[in-house]
Amino acid sequence: MAKPDDRSNNAERIENAIGHTLQNRNEARDFEKAHAEELSEEEKQQIEEKNERREESIEGMREEIKDEVEDNQ
Repeated sequence: MAKPDDRSNNAERIENAIGHTLQNRNEARDFEKAHAEELSEEEKQQIEEKNERREESIEGMREEIKDEVEDNQ
């Protein structure tokens, strides 16, 4: 039997996901700065592209939180 769909803590879960994504973005930036001389241009580009995708994800998650708050009102 499937579990009922419990969305009562969606906003909290999304906020946690945003926090983790921000932390990963910051760690990637710090890593890139600390190891800039050791990284190839391709590796630097990959880190920057991944952080751009993280920014897009964060923006989407913030929109989801707005939707959750509106749905709960």
